[in-house]
Amino acid sequence: MMHVPAHKRLSLQSCLSRRVAQNRPLSGPLRSGRKGVRAVASNAAEVDVAPLFQPFKLPGGEELQNRMVYPPLTRCRALDTIPRPIMAEYYGQRACPGSLLICEATVVDRDGQGYPHVPGVFTREQVEAWKPIVKTVRDKGAVFFCQLWHSGRASHPVYQPDGKLPVSSSEEKIASEQWKNCYLGDGKMGEYPVPTALNKQGIKDKVQAFRVAARNAIEAGFNGVELHAANGYLIDQFTKDGVNKRTDEYGGSLENRCKFALEVVAAVVEEIGPERVGIRLSPFATFLDAIDSTPYATFVYLVEKLSATFPNMAYLHMVEPRADGHDILEDCPLSLTPFRKVWKGPFIVSGGYTRESGAAAVESGEADFVAYGRLWLSNPDLPLRFKQGAELNPYDRNTFYTHGKEGYIDYPFWEGAK
Repeated sequence: MMHVPAHKRLSLQSCLSRRVAQNRPLSGPLRSGRKGVRAVASNAAEVDVAPLFQPFKLPGGEELQNRMVYPPLTRCRALDTIPRPIMAEYYGQRACPGSLLICEATVVDRDGQGYPHVPGVFTREQVEAWKPIVKTVRDKGAVFFCQLWHSGRASHPVYQPDGKLPVSSSEEKIASEQWKNCYLGDGKMGEYPVPTALNKQGIKDKVQAFRVAARNAIEAGFNGVELHAANGYLIDQFTKDGVNKRTDEYGGSLENRCKFALEVVAAVVEEIGPERVGIRLSPFATFLDAIDSTPYATFVYLVEKLSATFPNMAYLHMVEPRADGHDILEDCPLSLTPFRKVWKGPFIVSGGYTRESGAAAVESGEADFVAYGRLWLSNPDLPLRFKQGAELNPYDRNTFYTHGKEGYIDYPFWEGAK
């Protein structure tokens, strides 16, 4: 297990403390934000972006032509939990030959929803609705993964079957001033309740739910799945000691806290094969009060176990420590390097990258792929713009989580491509 030097521990405490002390405004699907905060300009055309356009072969054999990833972005455009046809146009706009796209967080079980109008993949109707969307993306030569998600305690009885309480690793509610409010839809807010701690059978049921959802995603035509084990949702609620207060074999030691994540991965790998399974982790995130006191130790252990047990997994997708919801910490001293050193497969990084910094990350070996969320959202042809050094459209945060076409399928393509 990795030893973290004292100066690193102090840096970690300092960085995490700043996040909490700054009491940052609400982010994620609960924050409306400002329209057109700034005109986004690309870096100078002379920046060497060649590293971003090197080919790469995934463990499953998919041939990629660039190192840019469209990451999972919640957009709230499903109808209840049924994917809508407009989603085919949205993802199709951003698909290009040899690119990797990961769809928005997709619910794996009836009690897994935490926001309005997010898609699911646990019913026959949902699977059938996904099929034309996936076909649109793959017909354009892109590789498409489905992010599998259970919100856990980040939910409310309005989203739960029969109005029940949401479930989690422990009976620990999201209580901080920063994160305590849950968006209920139609402009309404409510506080997150105290969740119900899953019992042993409940844990088995959730592992099975991820397994079945993975099977359904492959049936819908996806190349693979990404397990959402980040950002304070159910799997993360087991992994981090700020949430997990259990005293059984799923709590206490970091080995026990990582047990649920490893069981989910094992079940999904058994169902669809390791080369079709990726996983997303956010060791340093404070979103939804999901904080770990020893993120280096906890997540290096988890990554070591994943790498040793499932060496042919599709990829590891990690959130940069400087990324805190919508905010980027410019002076955070933490790094993903320790995880990169122990992970042997494809490595995706996410969090505030630009054209220049992304190319540098790939060139230096810090990452194999760089995820671009808001920039690709507002620039459907982002790979082309990056290659040509073209100016970028600004994104409109006010439309991130609305339910119509605006800010979804109406961002303009680069005129220079005509």
